[in-house]
Amino acid sequence: MSSMTKTVRKAAGALPALALTAAALVAGTAQAADMRAWNIHPAGYPNSDAIDQFAAEVEENTGGELKIKVYHGGVLGSQPDAIEQIRLGAIDFGQFSLGPMGQSIPETNVVSLPFIFKSIPQMYELMDGEVGDAIGAGMEKKGIVALGWYDAGARSFYNSQRPINTPADVEGLKIRVMNNDLFVGMVESMGGNATPMAFAEVYQSLKTGVVDGAENNPPSYDSVNHFEVAQFYSLTEHLIIPECLCMSKVSWDRLSDEQKDIVKAAGKASAETQRELWKKRETESLEKVQAAGVVVNTVEDKGPFQEAMAPVYDQFLADNPDLVELVDMMRSAD
Repeated sequence: MSSMTKTVRKAAGALPALALTAAALVAGTAQAADMRAWNIHPAGYPNSDAIDQFAAEVEENTGGELKIKVYHGGVLGSQPDAIEQIRLGAIDFGQFSLGPMGQSIPETNVVSLPFIFKSIPQMYELMDGEVGDAIGAGMEKKGIVALGWYDAGARSFYNSQRPINTPADVEGLKIRVMNNDLFVGMVESMGGNATPMAFAEVYQSLKTGVVDGAENNPPSYDSVNHFEVAQFYSLTEHLIIPECLCMSKVSWDRLSDEQKDIVKAAGKASAETQRELWKKRETESLEKVQAAGVVVNTVEDKGPFQEAMAPVYDQFLADNPDLVELVDMMRSAD
């Protein structure tokens, strides 16, 4: 066989492989618009309904160019894992609490400062304005694009001993907190004994007296039945940690300008829907626990609590001098 014949046959034999490679590339391009979204909450939860709305609106307004499949219930991994996957572009969208982002994105940690927001309406205003822009800019540097700010409610204290109206009422109480130095310092600054503990252990610990109380938003207090073993719920609203509907910057950079506008608009509409659904859920939860005999009190003057947080802020700002301006902006806002 001549060398020329061998060459011809070799080239002919390569054609199917080349064709398969081309087909794979075409298929990859066709599937590039099939996107995935992570969500830790179950279907039917306010956040879940809002992100479902987002996915449907994006698909409709792009004429099917962008299709988003939402995976509820954290089936694509834990929240820290999903945040990392978003940064790498392995997942396209996610709905996250800003709390767990603090380790990798310092700007997001400011919302975990106690009483940094004076109220839920103020949180909306600041997050929809310069504060949200500053936090979003920090997120984008780390590969995450913020599309809308969701409400996760205000965390308040509940316990089995007494109502809390002033910081002095926290003194001596054993309070479960999330595993974060900011939250430990918050309780200790009021004379309480902070006890970091897994959320799943709280009910039994309240029941047996391992801890006297904990803190969370009304839907969580209700849904896990903590109200059965801690009958005093005091609306201190000491932590207001918003959540974010986010997109991977890797995926974002692949979109056309028109698609980006559609995604942004859908994200904003999704946040508005989620906030309304969350308000309704909070109201229902408070009504439920009060009907069950829980004593609910509103803390009208949060000033003494805010003043008690001075050591927490001093330590945070000493550790994060580049965030002083952002914290000052938030604390001085009306």
